[in-house]
Amino acid sequence: MSANRTSGELAQPAIEAYRKALSELPRFQIEAGRDLNYKLCYPRGSFDRQSIAWDLNYFKYYFLKLAGIPFNEQQLEDDFSLLTKHLLSASRDYFLYRDFQSRNIMMRDGKPFFVDYQGGRKGALQYDVASLLFDAKADLPPELRQQFLDHYLEAVSEFISLDREAFMRYYYPYVYVRIMQALGAYGFRGFYERKTHFLQSVPYALKNVRWLLHNVELPMALPTLLEAFRNMLGSDKLQSLSPDAEHAQSGSTKPEAMTVRVFSFSFHKDLPKDDSGNGGGFVFDGRSLPNPGREERFKQLTGKDAPVIEYLNDQPSVHQFLASAQSLVESSISSYQSRGFKDLMVSFGCTGGQHRSVYLAEQLTRRLRERNGLRVEVRHLGLERLGK
Repeated sequence: MSANRTSGELAQPAIEAYRKALSELPRFQIEAGRDLNYKLCYPRGSFDRQSIAWDLNYFKYYFLKLAGIPFNEQQLEDDFSLLTKHLLSASRDYFLYRDFQSRNIMMRDGKPFFVDYQGGRKGALQYDVASLLFDAKADLPPELRQQFLDHYLEAVSEFISLDREAFMRYYYPYVYVRIMQALGAYGFRGFYERKTHFLQSVPYALKNVRWLLHNVELPMALPTLLEAFRNMLGSDKLQSLSPDAEHAQSGSTKPEAMTVRVFSFSFHKDLPKDDSGNGGGFVFDGRSLPNPGREERFKQLTGKDAPVIEYLNDQPSVHQFLASAQSLVESSISSYQSRGFKDLMVSFGCTGGQHRSVYLAEQLTRRLRERNGLRVEVRHLGLERLGK
């Protein structure tokens, strides 16, 4: 996309490519979608309540929490419920591409070809055009976005009788949902998996959020969600992701190195002892998570073994637990480093100290070792007692 810009303006060939893709999109959604067997779609046959919940929780756990954005959990869930109810009242009898963005459109001989729609399912028309026009790194100017939207609506009108007012009633709510899904993906890949190049898209997404907050009035009140978005715009952590901020900080003094000691243990035994003299740290109770130790195939294995890791990786509650723990720990690390602290202790406990706690300690250790200015040590007290 950057190769098709001149002084920030999108070049004419790129504009024409967008127009051609938007002309073909309704054919893909309406004509091609008529004869599909949606029962074969994976993981859901439609963009239903469960699909929306996955996207919203992705945003909450992997972006808001890991970015340290404050919010009231119950009030945010109330807003999510209201937004979901509205989205589900839209007409949803079309093929939803699910990831309709510029990188998934290939031009050959001047014609657009679409790829990467394996997540497709039945859904509303609004989602895909919102995905393309608010694609973060595409960074489309608002005026051009509106022109493209008008062009798309004209193309849709060739296939079905379109009520534009009804379409727009749902369009911007779907824009918000798509942005939240994308931010959840950036947070998961960037904050959680430490693939920092994904975070380069966050400033562009925030630019879109800023425009929406200033220019769009939603058909329902979502005060907690919109306040979370405003807090995102004011977040120093998120502002530091911009290239300009990174360049400005390049000459700053690095935080003093500190040691983080991570433990796993069994609650049937004593808690790990703090030898640093600081008097504590974090203790996380992993016993609420699914227990691999209850299954015969895992009993002789530990949280370091691939079958156990795969089992726990497949549990959404494990990801939510670890994301929350990581957010708390990293927030404290940043504060402690700025204040010159040299030690922090983090402990994960479970019933036997063999599976869940070991897995959690290993996962956190791996992520913390990717940070600068830290020395991370890990001990598995339960495994030491078992001689493993």
